[in-house]
Amino acid sequence: MDRFDAMRVFTRVVERRSFTLAATDLGLPRSTVTDAVKQLEARLGVRLLERTTRHVGPTLDGEAYHRRCLALIADLEDAEGAFGGAKPKGMLRIDVHGTLARHFVLPRLADFLAAYPDIELLMSEGDRLTDLVREGIDCVLRAGDPRDGDMVARRVATLAETTCAAPAYIDRFGKPTDIDSLEGHRMVGFRSSAAGGSLPLEFDVGGSLRKVDLPAALTVNGAESLVAAARFGLGLIQVPRYHVETDLERGTLVALLPDWPPPPMPVSLLYPRNRQLSPRVRVFIDWLVRTFRTRTAGPAPSHDGDGPTP
Repeated sequence: MDRFDAMRVFTRVVERRSFTLAATDLGLPRSTVTDAVKQLEARLGVRLLERTTRHVGPTLDGEAYHRRCLALIADLEDAEGAFGGAKPKGMLRIDVHGTLARHFVLPRLADFLAAYPDIELLMSEGDRLTDLVREGIDCVLRAGDPRDGDMVARRVATLAETTCAAPAYIDRFGKPTDIDSLEGHRMVGFRSSAAGGSLPLEFDVGGSLRKVDLPAALTVNGAESLVAAARFGLGLIQVPRYHVETDLERGTLVALLPDWPPPPMPVSLLYPRNRQLSPRVRVFIDWLVRTFRTRTAGPAPSHDGDGPTP
């Protein structure tokens, strides 16, 4: 194993905090990963990792060497990609909110994989604050205002939201004509793991944000369940309009209070601030920005924010 391959092995062990998980990611025997790190330590004459039965972590020398390895590996990949029309290759691990994956990523993903046939994509679904480095994930796609200062966020879209309810709900509780007339109504609650509790309804009133808490007989933590509950007449909801466009066309849901829309929902792609982006991550980010621009009305700003919310 040459030095650069050994560096790649070492960086994966540091990121995964495990020889076994690093070996699985890289498709190598665990013994090969262990030997590669031992040979690096012997060559450098320093201990790079602290090992216990339950934990593997970098020493101070290991942290410094890890940062240098990331920069060198990124430079090598850039240099190799500049010659002979070489395209990015290797495993790309992403974590995407399930609704965004089904509406925006998956319908166009065949185009990305055709353009970069040597990239193998591993996509997980979640709405929590993922520890990218610890879990070996390259980037995550999240809706909401970024909040994590350890992350770099690239805004890829701003999605219009709507307030809506089912005809059965309106028959029972009436149709609100303005925000003050929401008294006596109820909503389907949505519990956000990022916010740590249920979210209120939000309205743009003359450029100012107004929040309204309504009683909720049901609270959910999934977007699909939120929309399904609204279809069954269980309360008002606020969701990105793309998610209920078909329901609005069919009349299974009715848009409410159009003069006081919810604030639009930002969508951002996030990656660790201190990590050098590999070519495969860069091309995926660029592709995703283009994909959202073709699917939404407005252009996406280039960079914004810090970290994720679901």
